[in-house]
Amino acid sequence: MCSPPSAPSRSIRTGVLLVLIAAAAALVAAQTPAASGTPIDVAHYTVALDLDVDRGSISGKEQIELTIRAPGTALVFDSGALVVDSVRMDDGALSYAQDAQRLLVALPAPASEGAQRRLDISYHGTPRNGLTLNADKQQAYTTYSTSQWMVAVDAPAERATLDLDVSMPAGWSAAGSGREVEHRTRDGRTTYRWRNERETSSFLYGFVAGAFTEAMGARGHVSLSFLGAPFSSGELQRIFRDTPEMLAFFEERAGVPYPGESYTQALVARSGGQELSGLSHMSEAFGRAVLDDATATGLIAHELAHQWWGDLLTNRDWTHFWLNEGVATFMASAYKERARGRDAYLADVAAWRQRVEQLRANGHDKPLVFPAWNRPSADDRAVVYQKGALALHELRQQMGEAAFWAALRDYTKDHAGRTVRSADLQQSFERSSGRSLRAFFDEWVYRP
Repeated sequence: MCSPPSAPSRSIRTGVLLVLIAAAAALVAAQTPAASGTPIDVAHYTVALDLDVDRGSISGKEQIELTIRAPGTALVFDSGALVVDSVRMDDGALSYAQDAQRLLVALPAPASEGAQRRLDISYHGTPRNGLTLNADKQQAYTTYSTSQWMVAVDAPAERATLDLDVSMPAGWSAAGSGREVEHRTRDGRTTYRWRNERETSSFLYGFVAGAFTEAMGARGHVSLSFLGAPFSSGELQRIFRDTPEMLAFFEERAGVPYPGESYTQALVARSGGQELSGLSHMSEAFGRAVLDDATATGLIAHELAHQWWGDLLTNRDWTHFWLNEGVATFMASAYKERARGRDAYLADVAAWRQRVEQLRANGHDKPLVFPAWNRPSADDRAVVYQKGALALHELRQQMGEAAFWAALRDYTKDHAGRTVRSADLQQSFERSSGRSLRAFFDEWVYRP
């Protein structure tokens, strides 16, 4: 817990802190990253972020536009390890506290349901996760934990639009969530501005920036950008040469066009693969592996698949995370089937099945709908990724080719731009196929 800098207009007496924390305690207990709802509805974030890569620190100014969902006097946000310097509303300072990676803000008067508010927040920090600041490689990039670099509501059901400015060393190249509005260089600093006009879950906000080589491509209306170092432009083109074909395949299977005008893929110092709205990043080591074996592109397909299943459709809470990761894993292998043949796809299915059998033998199998998604183990992730993908393969086998792919298109079109639960997938597939899938979902999704 911390309090704002000492100043007459911003001081918080112990009594005020206790009242604030008591008022917000129930909200904090309920509002975890896995929560399906929050007492506020954020409409828009405006963020100006300054990167000090050499020192490993950031400073930011943020505006949050929101609507009150439930009457009360306390607002709760996720703030990670950030240090909040001030919170203001209508030019007046608000009392606040930070505790358990949350920012608790006291409104000056009770707010009624439906009331709209706009907060201005200043903060700084030294992120240990969520944002990598690599001075040796001259790179900066985000991964999942958005509240480690901006104050946000982390719950995936909370979708909002975003204006994001990021200031970085002059000469860097960058890509961020949304459409690039401008970039300019002044006084040794380059600032990029992006606007994400489509409501998106905050864990998909982010950017990559660095002293990158850049290559360009296109597929239809979608412009493609490839970033990386120490790769040449030609090497980047070779690594990501299948991207246009992948994009066409996913559009066909989804029945929905790519949800944007541009897509960037970046190779950064270290990454297990990360999808963001309109971009993704992978590791330099992965890029070198693709140069050695042009068929080793599964991760590229997986991250691109997330632009539909994960971004356009997002799990409503983390207990339904397989709707992001299981579907993307399956779709990456479905693309492999198209590009490399049926045997390549079946080899992936055999690997999924072996992993699931191992889970069951060790007593670590769980339902695809998790009772909780807290500190997941490697086996938990195998359930979400491999078991989720295997479930879709088994559903494909049961329904047949035409019915399965028609149902997947209906599911994607029905829920585009929304958050989803496993019941939504089941209902879409049942409606499309005209048959009950209750027994299948009970076996694969709701029971271990």
